[in-house]
Amino acid sequence: MSDVVARGEGIGATVAQWASALLLNGLGRYEEALIPARAAGACPQELAAANWGLVELIESAARSGATDLAADALERLSAMTQASGTDWALGVESRSRALLSEGDAAERLYQEAIERLGRTRVRAELARARLLYGEWLRREGRRLDAREHLRAAHELFTTMGATAFGERARRELLATGETARKRTAETRDDLTAQEAQIARLAARRQTNSQIGAQLFISPRTVEWHLRKVFTKLGISSRKELPAALPEAGELPRIDLTPHRALPTLSSQRGGSTGRQFTTTVGSDTDVEYRPD
Repeated sequence: MSDVVARGEGIGATVAQWASALLLNGLGRYEEALIPARAAGACPQELAAANWGLVELIESAARSGATDLAADALERLSAMTQASGTDWALGVESRSRALLSEGDAAERLYQEAIERLGRTRVRAELARARLLYGEWLRREGRRLDAREHLRAAHELFTTMGATAFGERARRELLATGETARKRTAETRDDLTAQEAQIARLAARRQTNSQIGAQLFISPRTVEWHLRKVFTKLGISSRKELPAALPEAGELPRIDLTPHRALPTLSSQRGGSTGRQFTTTVGSDTDVEYRPD
């Protein structure tokens, strides 16, 4: 920091202060985060880093009881996010505004933040929205609802290596009565639950689009997870997944040759005709009927 200041690199100092505030918020040390967050957001006319500082200032101030300070920072942030109008900007604003709201208003804002950020590729911001919503739900006594969002946040943070926020999500999960494995140097190469699920589906020759449709995520997100899977398993292609995942089991052999439906099938559907497809896994065969 001293070198940056000595060289007169204002944006460098702002980024350093923002990074300190971000880390301290991730650790849940909100009062300590106030000082670097205020410094990072001191020059809102800057186009990027200062606005990041305002986001950290809102969270640290709201969690420290400095609501006036948080409200002032939110007003400054809103001037920027409303002008931008993107899902990323408006999602972050909704998440920040929820911290200063109560009851149904807070819930609507958290849900809007998750919806908007879910349409972006900024997974870290989405994870933070789900973490804050989960924390809010737990404090409202809705532990089961809280677990869903805290699990998702924990999964995202641990996958991307955001240790401080991941540990914060894990502590919140524990407070709901659910356990979550703490990632360590020994477990960092283990597949997360979502990575394992995606890997098994990919091993069964499903495309990224098919996997994404099942898990309600984009094909691009599936590809991102698969790259992490390949790195952790020490492989370089999908063809190697079956051997690297012994628990994946025998792969399905799919016969996509259409056949005219059997008379009994037609008669059960009011005389309609169709086609049947068979999928064989080991000695088990599944028949699917598709009407014409």
